[in-house]
Amino acid sequence: MEINGLVWMGEESFMKAQIEEKLAQGFRCIKLKIGAIDFEKELSLLHFIRQHFDEKTIEIRVDANGAFSLKEALGKLIQLSDYNIHSIEQPIQKNNTDRMAELCKTAPFPIALDEELIGVFGVDNKTNLLQKILPQFIILKPSLIGGFKGTLEWISVAEKLNIKWWITSALESNIGLNAIAQFTYTLQNSLPQGLGTGGLYTNNFDCPLFIEKGRIHYNLDVNWDNSILGFSF
Repeated sequence: MEINGLVWMGEESFMKAQIEEKLAQGFRCIKLKIGAIDFEKELSLLHFIRQHFDEKTIEIRVDANGAFSLKEALGKLIQLSDYNIHSIEQPIQKNNTDRMAELCKTAPFPIALDEELIGVFGVDNKTNLLQKILPQFIILKPSLIGGFKGTLEWISVAEKLNIKWWITSALESNIGLNAIAQFTYTLQNSLPQGLGTGGLYTNNFDCPLFIEKGRIHYNLDVNWDNSILGFSF
């Protein structure tokens, strides 16, 4: 199952090193967290990627985590569009639904809702939100939106509105990541998923999950190491 290579926010040199690492590891889709450093430096990082790889070779997703102000958001999206961006997650803070709906209509490339979905429960409320904003994508984090049942509700509503989606883990350990990865696989979504967060830990469970050439796999010949728990499962 294909996943995106996640590049965390930080100083320019730190982010550039991560980008180089992800490209060397064979990822076809790179996701950059933006909004933490000077915007011009972030644009230079995107320029660095596009100097070497066009959009057919490397797909770039960016995640602003609501960092743009309501006033400046459209202008920044226009600047980002010079780099053939696939999509941007949550350009402005959640609960600004009128402005988000405007951006989804006028932005030069697709917008994906992320934090906007958290805390919204019930099919009617989910339908009302998506009908109002009409994003091009939604990002689904099962741990934060009501588990697998809540995720399936969002998918059902989104597909009726022709809104595409993908699933992202939310800093679960490998035990949670494994459950989400297997659930995601059953849905047979062809888009790169956001399931590469397990590598962020220094004390995670050793497990059969591994990432190779931008895809997450399960090695049936490797056992779980649950010694950290002090009991078996």
